[in-house]
Amino acid sequence: MENKGNFLAGLAIMAGLIVMGLCIPSAVKVIGSLQRSVSVRGLCERELPADKVIWPLKYTVAGDDLSVVYSQIESNNASIVSFLKAGGIEDSEISSGTPSISDKFTSDYVSSNRVYRYLANSTITVCTSKIDIVLSLMKKQKNLVKKGIVLAEDWESRPVFSFEGLNEIKPQMIEEATKNARESAQKFADDSGSRLGKIRNATQGYFTIEDRDSNTPHIKKIRVVTNVTYSLKR
Repeated sequence: MENKGNFLAGLAIMAGLIVMGLCIPSAVKVIGSLQRSVSVRGLCERELPADKVIWPLKYTVAGDDLSVVYSQIESNNASIVSFLKAGGIEDSEISSGTPSISDKFTSDYVSSNRVYRYLANSTITVCTSKIDIVLSLMKKQKNLVKKGIVLAEDWESRPVFSFEGLNEIKPQMIEEATKNARESAQKFADDSGSRLGKIRNATQGYFTIEDRDSNTPHIKKIRVVTNVTYSLKR
């Protein structure tokens, strides 16, 4: 009886191994099918005009009489505001900062070679969506020079153009990037003799907004990349 039991147990184990062996190829085929996929990237780029600009108009006044310096600042500010308004900028788009004044007699950080005792920096700032008007006014700065107002050209005084309408174009750009990704995936599927399946996962890349080039900061290049993984079928 004991030998018979051992024989039956061995027979059962052998049968199990045979069945498992028959199932393994099918399981491998299913797993392999599930793992067949292609990951692609879809790109969308657009060039659009900026819709906001911050333009600091900074200048310097020097003198030995503080009251005269202040009077000159007030006169210059009035001239600049008049120049801006005549060009199409409104009062609500113009702000005037508090002048910063250095006194070479009291400051350890002012050069002793300075000719005048007081040096005052004043800034009128324009914040507007009227890009074309600002570009036009920037070309007419010589009108201020004729009045003795020379605007600074340092890094802090450069106009800053920005694009704030991103939310309005996001859906269309994502749709276009996803469409481009699918076209790339379809090409891969055709070349590999496969059929393109459903999206397995997708991630939206970051939107980037950059100047088109250093000479046209008022034109922006907007870019987004989507990453999409599609399943492939035989």
